[in-house]
Amino acid sequence: MIKTFSFAILHFSVAFSIAYLLTGSILIGGLMALIEPAINTVVFYFHERAWNHHHAHAATAEADEHEWAYAA
Repeated sequence: MIKTFSFAILHFSVAFSIAYLLTGSILIGGLMALIEPAINTVVFYFHERAWNHHHAHAATAEADEHEWAYAA
């Protein structure tokens, strides 16, 4: 859990630093430090679902391919 917390601090710090350097605004930097990780978390959830879906279909296709190879 400590590793997760330290990574979150790092992620917020990077988001804030980049936004602050690009805009010069502490407010925008702070907003970006909160918004970007929140959106990233939602996007990661859907990415994982798509990734798992792809692997499930790839495994099924591979299994079908092997059945035909041994049927001949």
